[in-house]
Amino acid sequence: MRRADRLFRLVQILRRGRLITGDKLAEELEVSTRTVYRDIKDLIGSGVPVEGEAGVGYLLYEGYDLPPLMFDAEELEALSFGMTMVQAWADPKLALAATDVLQKIDSVLPDLLRPRLAKPNLVAHGDALPEPITIDVGDLRHGIRNQNKVLINYKDGKGDKSQRTLWPLGLQLYRAIWMLGAWCELRQDFRVFRLDRITQMIVLDEFFPHERGKTHDDFLKHLEETTSP
Repeated sequence: MRRADRLFRLVQILRRGRLITGDKLAEELEVSTRTVYRDIKDLIGSGVPVEGEAGVGYLLYEGYDLPPLMFDAEELEALSFGMTMVQAWADPKLALAATDVLQKIDSVLPDLLRPRLAKPNLVAHGDALPEPITIDVGDLRHGIRNQNKVLINYKDGKGDKSQRTLWPLGLQLYRAIWMLGAWCELRQDFRVFRLDRITQMIVLDEFFPHERGKTHDDFLKHLEETTSP
């Protein structure tokens, strides 16, 4: 790893916001602890607000950011692959947002790195979803962000139909199937709904509260408890 890349990576690690020792930094960067101490000294000398000392650990002052946008090869692969997955599997509005993100990043990347973003080695192709989704997922995402209740007509795997008023909490992509995690007013419990089985949806003007026991974090905890062996 070039020294400039190592220093950049060192700042990125320190930006995680927790105290980390020189030994741990050396292990992650795959260099000696002495090299880490020297790099920390150089960062401080160049004005990077690193706090700490050898044997105790180091922190980066909150709010510090790097002026240039830089990525290593694996970070660019992860970024481009993630964005092509969004373009392939998300709704049109989110896919367009992913395209805009790539364009913004490309506009500020150094010339040396642009080919890695323009011609990625990892690509997710379109038509990845096994079943079509008929509702406007962009409207659903808007409802999730703004805590709007949604009214849906749903057909389960057996073909049984029902109408539900939901508190939409979050979307998950599981084996190329989009799932909605929600609090169901009918069942008074968390439920998961496949988007391709929602036949109709209305985003209501009524809002749902941030209520303890019914939040997205609570849903994820419930999901972990019910799916763990």
